[in-house]
Amino acid sequence: MKLQGKTAIITGGGRDIGRACAVRLAEEGANVAINYFASADGAKETVAQVEAVGGKAIAVQGDLCTQEGVDALVAATVEAFGGVDILVNNSGGLIARKSFREMSLEHWNAVMDLNVTSTVMVTKAALEHMKSGAIVNMASQAGRDGGGPGAAAYAASKGTIMTLTRALAKELGPDIRVNGICPGMIDTDFHNIFTKPEARTALENNSPLKRQGVPMDVANLVLFLACADSAYITGTNYDINGGMLFS
Repeated sequence: MKLQGKTAIITGGGRDIGRACAVRLAEEGANVAINYFASADGAKETVAQVEAVGGKAIAVQGDLCTQEGVDALVAATVEAFGGVDILVNNSGGLIARKSFREMSLEHWNAVMDLNVTSTVMVTKAALEHMKSGAIVNMASQAGRDGGGPGAAAYAASKGTIMTLTRALAKELGPDIRVNGICPGMIDTDFHNIFTKPEARTALENNSPLKRQGVPMDVANLVLFLACADSAYITGTNYDINGGMLFS
């Protein structure tokens, strides 16, 4: 197993990409600690799926925009498994589509806190317990192309994550590798809520692979970046979009 004896923290692990990452890393031997905010039932299901593949997992509720929530997640992980080897900063979101003209400063700050500040806070807390290992940050195709209508704040936040990934790779090497992932259209609640069905159908028709991605597509890439298979890769933001954007 590629991650035998390792411990991974996965934020936003109660559904979709976070859940797939938890299961995939557990399949390769990792102990898994997931964070969730509101989806308690989803978090329980993630833990159950991890246990079904023979892994160990805990779920910790908390708001990662607060120091209290961040500290609780990291402390529970260390108490349960003894340390941290892998951090997957997956938590985040769009909140709402708002044009730049109508967007309030409060909305801008809320999106930045959710996607950037929380990542910074969790990473700083986890690093206190990481002597080596890997960090994988969830950016977005929006960070490359500016996103869809009403997503200026979200796109800017994900572009920030991409740049932060490069900066941390320089600062934390050689012991800790830091990479990012830029998903395109992945079949998740994010797009169920924020993307019109006709837009998703159009993408499928225009994509070289003729489909949307699924959470496990992303989880397989997270596994690659978390394990020794990518030992000479750091500071890179990987596109995973079925060929809809080349960078």
